[in-house]
Amino acid sequence: MTRFFDIFFSFIAIVVLFPFMIPIMIGLKLTGEHDIFYGQERIGKGGEPFKILKFATMLRNSPNLPGGLYTEKNDPRILPMGKFLRKTKINELPQLINILYGDMSVIGYRPLVAKVYKEYPEEVKKVLKKSRPGLSGIGSIVFRNEEEILQTFDTHEEKDKFYFDVIMPYKGQLEVWYVKHKGIVMYFKLIFMTVEAVLKPESSSWKNLKGLPKIPKELEEYI
Repeated sequence: MTRFFDIFFSFIAIVVLFPFMIPIMIGLKLTGEHDIFYGQERIGKGGEPFKILKFATMLRNSPNLPGGLYTEKNDPRILPMGKFLRKTKINELPQLINILYGDMSVIGYRPLVAKVYKEYPEEVKKVLKKSRPGLSGIGSIVFRNEEEILQTFDTHEEKDKFYFDVIMPYKGQLEVWYVKHKGIVMYFKLIFMTVEAVLKPESSSWKNLKGLPKIPKELEEYI
């Protein structure tokens, strides 16, 4: 049933939003490195890789430049339009094509790059393999300010430690919780919570969902 709504919502959204995306595409073509889209390999259903699409917001070689996978507040790798696109999440809109194609769902776990995905425990990966990754989901809602959290640490070593020791384990628990509770009702609940999180970032209505894994003490001040 959710696949029907994935196709319906993604098709309607592409048709409605395409006129608004044209100026963005023209702007990206005329600035930065003149790339409109950025494709990155992520891990999806069945543990299989696929190319996730985004509007280009950073230099092509960003992962190999100082900063690596982490994005700083005034990161010099961010393109002229990049900061606005990332802050508003507009850079994620091309993933509607991934949803229409079947690589992703509107709601699911957030797909990770292979070298980060492999750090999940096997029991987490076993559960995630059963489901499609999503444009949004409980992990994305809870950690909508993940970049800001990591920016509170000064060194990459500190960021790595907090991400892999604190954020990632809890995110894995949240994603597993979603897969085990997924259904049409949860699908729409998380869609509404995603809209709420975009319009009202300080919202914490997700905390009212029943049976969520307990927030680690190290994360309480951040989420």
